[in-house]
Amino acid sequence: MSTNDIKSDDNGYKATQANLDKLSKALDDKGVELEVLLRRMKANAKKAEDTAQAIEAADLDPRFVELTFAVSTALGGAAVHIQRLAEDAVEGAAHSRVVQNSHATLYGQLDEIRSGRREKTPKAGFFTE
Repeated sequence: MSTNDIKSDDNGYKATQANLDKLSKALDDKGVELEVLLRRMKANAKKAEDTAQAIEAADLDPRFVELTFAVSTALGGAAVHIQRLAEDAVEGAAHSRVVQNSHATLYGQLDEIRSGRREKTPKAGFFTE
């Protein structure tokens, strides 16, 4: 997502608000997708572990038991990282909403004033020396 995704007639405030909203929603969506992936990975890790135990009980070559347990362990380890990523996505969405609210608090009224004028407003920094 680039800052050019949303254009609002040279209104940076509205574009920023829209981009922050879009970011929050995208992170929420990814968080849900990662939760689904996490459940599937945990289920597959359990299936691999059960399969390894079944192979061991059937007295097959120990090499296959070891490899199947290794798959289970790898899936379990990946699931831990997916869980952290899902938590980060949820946290990122919450932070982007805080930023959006702070931005609205700081600049919302200014945007109302600027949007209500017919005259052009000076560029930022015009009055500073």
